[in-house]
Amino acid sequence: MSATNVVGAVLALALLAYLFVAMVRPERF
Repeated sequence: MSATNVVGAVLALALLAYLFVAMVRPERF
């Protein structure tokens, strides 16, 4: 796995986590 793939995976997971939190706690956004 190359460094670019690792960075892309981390960004994708961070985006999914952000969207999940936004759905669970919409009053914070």
